[in-house]
Amino acid sequence: MPLIIVGIVIALFAIILISRSILVVRQAEVVIVERLGRYNKTLQSGIHIIFPIFDKIRPIHWRYNRADYRGNVIVTQKQENRIDLRETVYDFPRQNVITSDNVSININALLYFQITDPYKSVYEIGNLPEAIEKLTQTSLRNVIGELTLDYTLTSRDIINAKLRDILDDATDKWGVKVNRVELQEILPPEEIRTAMEKEMRAERDKRAKILQADGEREYQIRVAEGEKQAKIARADGEAQAKLLVAEAERKSIELIAESVKGSGTDPAQYLIALKYVSAFQEVTKQGDKTVVVPYESSALLGSVKTLANIFEK
Repeated sequence: MPLIIVGIVIALFAIILISRSILVVRQAEVVIVERLGRYNKTLQSGIHIIFPIFDKIRPIHWRYNRADYRGNVIVTQKQENRIDLRETVYDFPRQNVITSDNVSININALLYFQITDPYKSVYEIGNLPEAIEKLTQTSLRNVIGELTLDYTLTSRDIINAKLRDILDDATDKWGVKVNRVELQEILPPEEIRTAMEKEMRAERDKRAKILQADGEREYQIRVAEGEKQAKIARADGEAQAKLLVAEAERKSIELIAESVKGSGTDPAQYLIALKYVSAFQEVTKQGDKTVVVPYESSALLGSVKTLANIFEK
């Protein structure tokens, strides 16, 4: 009976030993194994056999972010036996920084990084998440401290790129690759935000007035241009009309000259006579009892006589 009990104990011990000797590492994860307190090897994804008595898995500090029902980010840290090689995002709590023009603002940032060298991430730094957080905070203070508030608000991409370069260079010896840094919110003090809103409204009103003035000026220019073109067209029309009248009179004179040719009558006198008679008829058409006859009535009579001679011939 005692032998059976001993056999069962040995069998259970062997089962436990074998179960602890077999280690399955999932995809995109690695495990650091130490043998008798010293680094032995890094286990990649797959099935591995270790010696539980001599080999021990070296844990790493890891950070987890979760949001509560109000949307607040809750950060927890714990030790993990496996190192995740996937890209990880850290949501850092809002912190207070001061710009170069002495304005205190609150900024919270997102950091995207990957572990590229598991050995360095374990043996070159004691607490990787905390080290990354403190480095990000100090780097953010240094970068923003060199910039004005206006530049900070309008140059997020430049600030993100500068922070990424600083953090990537500093974390390289920890076996970490910083892929991206994003500033989520930049919150100036309430009085600064109120002043900025007033400034923005004033700027919008100014642009609206400038656009309205430009529109009215353009309208006046177009109206003046239209009137100018209308006057030019009217003047051109009057000039063409005068040219046509002159051309008609020239042709009439030529025809009269041709018709009175050989009669000894001057065509010009003939036309003058016609104008005298036409003017006299217009005067008599008014219905007035008094008719004003030109002083030089002989000219009128001469014109009538000229017409009579022409018609007789």
